[in-house]
Amino acid sequence: MTQHNDMLIVGAGILGLSHAYAAAKRGLKVTVFERSETPVGASVRNFGQALVTGQPPGPMLELARASRGIWGDWAQLAGLQLKRNGSYLFARTEAQEQLLEAFCEGRAVEHGYRVDLLRGAALRDLYGGQFRHHRAALHGMDDQQLYSREAIPALIDFLRRDLGVKFHFSTLVRDIEPGRLHSTAGSFNAEQIIVCSGHDYQTLLAEQIAELDPQICRLQMLRARPQTNLNLQHALLTGLSCVHYGAFADLPEAAAVQAEILRHAPHLHENGIHLLISPTPYGELIIGDSHHYGSDPSPFNVEQVDDWMIELAEQTLGCKVQVVERWQGVYGSRGPGPFSFLRPAEGLSVALMHTGVGMSVGPAMAERNVATVLEEI
Repeated sequence: MTQHNDMLIVGAGILGLSHAYAAAKRGLKVTVFERSETPVGASVRNFGQALVTGQPPGPMLELARASRGIWGDWAQLAGLQLKRNGSYLFARTEAQEQLLEAFCEGRAVEHGYRVDLLRGAALRDLYGGQFRHHRAALHGMDDQQLYSREAIPALIDFLRRDLGVKFHFSTLVRDIEPGRLHSTAGSFNAEQIIVCSGHDYQTLLAEQIAELDPQICRLQMLRARPQTNLNLQHALLTGLSCVHYGAFADLPEAAAVQAEILRHAPHLHENGIHLLISPTPYGELIIGDSHHYGSDPSPFNVEQVDDWMIELAEQTLGCKVQVVERWQGVYGSRGPGPFSFLRPAEGLSVALMHTGVGMSVGPAMAERNVATVLEEI
């Protein structure tokens, strides 16, 4: 028996759910398919940082700003726990401080980043002096933070309960063609089918996706308990992040930071380590991460990489931490740009992220894509 819908979406990660929201709020009948019992991919393995400050000027910054508003809506509609008080990016060296200065005086002013550079008494007063051993802290006021393991299920419940989106979990989509989808839950018809398959490049539309030559990024990540009660309420980054995030990486001052890393800590560069820390609602910290790229993520973690990240975290926090959980993050990466939209046929499309900022830009990406496929713009 064939079931009819307005839109079918493959994948219940942040991109798939964002597409479902954008379509369902327009009154469309939407069904989402997910091969696992609950989402277990990039959307729940991450830091939960929805960063505006780190995005480069242009489309990514615009998407992050628009996504910020959507996250705010979801916090109210779905009851998500969302921290909206921003992030702190700490500079430990003179080169890192100079890069943050240059960003604040130039690009931040030109493109309207809402930031503040804390030094001196302002830095010493932050968290009762816990971070006074740093030279400066960039407060990204528009950055948000959530606990992905709880936020994604809450978003699913909201979409099902309030917007009538149907979900088929533990369901493999075997094949798709324009207007028709075949799955282990049966066959379905729809005017539009959107594939949001994450880093699965082989199950559906493999030939079209292969032309993008995408890779998979594997990350080592930790959940830890600080031995000092920090009551941390902000996402934390370090100067190491400046050579990874597009808001800073192409500034002339970033070259000195990169040279410093290569001179004093080449192992950080070789393993793609730049420290991020996110508080959970339970007083613990998500710590990471490393970056290793390939066609398949290796199942084997390297203990030394974890040790380096723990050392960096303890230096940043000014206290010891106790690891309580370890896991691998994973996301699609290194395509022709930060994301791709493919249109293999009328009524059939693919949405893929090629960076690890899906939580930051995914909601607005989906909003614009749904508007496009429905020919609103």
